[in-house]
Amino acid sequence: MTATPGTGHRRRRGEQPVVPRAEFRSYYGRPVIKAPSWAAPDIAGYFFLGGLAGAGSVLAAGAHLTGRTTTATALKVSSLAAVSLSAAALVHDLGRPSRFANMLRVFKPTSPMSMGSWLLSAYGPAAGAAAASAVTGRLPRLGGAATGVAALLGPGIATYTGVLAADTAVPAWHGAHRELPYLFAASAAAAAAGMALVVGPTHENAPARRAAGLAALADVAVSKAAERRLGIVAETWREGRAGTLLRVARTLTAAGALASALAGRRRGVAAASGLALLAGSACTRFGVFAAGIASAQDPKYTVAPQRERLDGLGQGREGLD
Repeated sequence: MTATPGTGHRRRRGEQPVVPRAEFRSYYGRPVIKAPSWAAPDIAGYFFLGGLAGAGSVLAAGAHLTGRTTTATALKVSSLAAVSLSAAALVHDLGRPSRFANMLRVFKPTSPMSMGSWLLSAYGPAAGAAAASAVTGRLPRLGGAATGVAALLGPGIATYTGVLAADTAVPAWHGAHRELPYLFAASAAAAAAGMALVVGPTHENAPARRAAGLAALADVAVSKAAERRLGIVAETWREGRAGTLLRVARTLTAAGALASALAGRRRGVAAASGLALLAGSACTRFGVFAAGIASAQDPKYTVAPQRERLDGLGQGREGLD
């Protein structure tokens, strides 16, 4: 008696499956959700520069308080430059400066975009005053106060873009909504530590070297946690352009942190380590951005997680019954 396909007969080695692998399609071959219209150079650059600015202000305040004046001044200037370029990238993506101003007409605590706009508006002048005072030597008390304000707002500037991305329906971002802000924080810390290594003298860079090591460890731990939570959607973090960028990011961040820890007191090694950390942070932001776009364009990454959640709910109800 010959078994027919579909009767539960175990397929022998070498036989081809009768039932084709499931494909996820939507009407007219279009994605289930609309991918963000954001331009990668503008928005991924905005993510990176904002992180560099915010975390840089935190390190600058620490350097200011511990008497590392050269490093503090350099980081204040770099944070001002980074937030200025970040705002320019955002305005360029919006199309008109007036659109950014319009976002300030509403104060909505539940909106990451609204809160981010207000954070930028408060942080920018503080970062500017801190940098101006440090460079000119004038109004040191005002400069010190501005340094403190920028440091207090810095963590929000560095991480709110992670909340902003996770608040969308994009599977690779929303699925990692718990981890994404922490990943952006680790990436921002690595960038700021890298900048301190590049622009600061070697006898002042011990805190930056320690920050680089902690940032590298946090980056790996949070990335792994995000991929575990994402399930099938984690493919977008491992494959294609996003996978390449994120692998390069991890390599550069780890190499920069290790080199700075072992030989960061040498000028050449410190500068090379800092550049590696900066490049690794940028690759992280661009990689996460690319993963989000890829997940929005493929219906599989929208449909499969929904089916898994529905199956889980069904099993839970059966258990209650």
